[in-house]
Parts: sequence; structure tokens; C-alpha cells
Amino acid sequence: MEKIISQPDEILIQRILTGEKGLFEQIIRRYNQRLFRTGMAILNHDAETEDAMQSAYINAYEHLAQFEKRAAFTTWLTRIMVNECLKLKKKRLNETAELPENHINMITPAHVLVNKELSGLLENAVSQLPEKYRLVFMLREMEEMSVRETAEVLTIEETNVKVRLNRAKTMLRESLKDYIKGNIYHFHLSRCDRMVNNVMTALHLK
Repeated sequence: MEKIISQPDEILIQRILTGEKGLFEQIIRRYNQRLFRTGMAILNHDAETEDAMQSAYINAYEHLAQFEKRAAFTTWLTRIMVNECLKLKKKRLNETAELPENHINMITPAHVLVNKELSGLLENAVSQLPEKYRLVFMLREMEEMSVRETAEVLTIEETNVKVRLNRAKTMLRESLKDYIKGNIYHFHLSRCDRMVNNVMTALHLK
């Protein structure tokens, strides 16, 4: 495929609308990371986020001619993703309410497992933030959207974006402090067993 990844969104969209439909692949590749992070901030579930991404892309493509350029395309697309996630979340909550108690765990979002890597600790800490803080943190810090863009996507005041971001950072600092104390350089049982075995073997004691 022609290498056009550096072309602006508006040019790609115009070419798609004039018949080069295959170029929509470039839009998808360009925004997969952003939509995934946005979805995880709301749904906290890999599979559901991918479902929402697929729906968002389909929705965007079907309504591409209606994109009016009053906002940036990335803002428009991200807002579609947010709406798809909220619909999916509402559906999940309704289904959960209808299930017997012993089935609830089957659809509870899986939390990111804690591991020794700092990135793993951060992901886990972010996943524990309340949704409204997690989403602002993801859009502002991870996707580097401006305060104005974030406010447009979430339909909130710019002041609220700033307040939520500051609150998210404060909560993350507190959360990571506890994780670091409990997990960084923690010598887990399996590692302890391996060390014992290695030393004992080296010393010919077993």
C-alpha cells in the first residue's frame, strides 16, 4: 500500500470520500493506540475495548461525510469511541444485574496483574483510578491531548479537566507509593525457592 501515513487526516478523509476507500486502513492504524487507551480507561477490559473500537471505526466510516471539521478529526473520532464505550458499559451493567450472584465474576473486568516492572505497576495503578479521573489522565498524559481537546471529547469544562488531572496524579502518587513498598525488589516465593536450590546445588548439599 502507498505510504501516506504522514498525510494529514483531512487529506486522507477527502481521498476516502472520493473513492479511495482502502485508505481508511491508515486512519485505523493511526488511531488504534489512542482508542485502545481511551477504551481501557472506561471499560478496563481488553476484549470489550476491542469491540468498542471496532464499533467506533465502523460508526466513523459510515458517518465520515458528516465530519464537519468544527473540531479536529481526532477529537471527533475519540468522542465516538467514548460514546461506544459508554453504551457497552451500560449494556454490561444491565447484564450483570440480570445474572445470578455466582455468575458476576464471569464478566467482571480483569485488573492488570502486578509485576516487578514499573510499567506494570503504573498500569495497575491507573486501572484502579475512578473512571472520570482515569479517562482524563489517559487522554492528557498518555495521548497528549490538549486541555481544550479533552474538554471537547468529554463535554466538560476545561477547568474540570485540570482538576481531574491533578486529582488523578495525586491518587497515582499515593497508590504507587504503596505498590513500590510491597512489590519493588520483592523476593517472591518462587524466586526464593530457586535461589535456595541454586545455592544448595552449587555447594553440593543436595
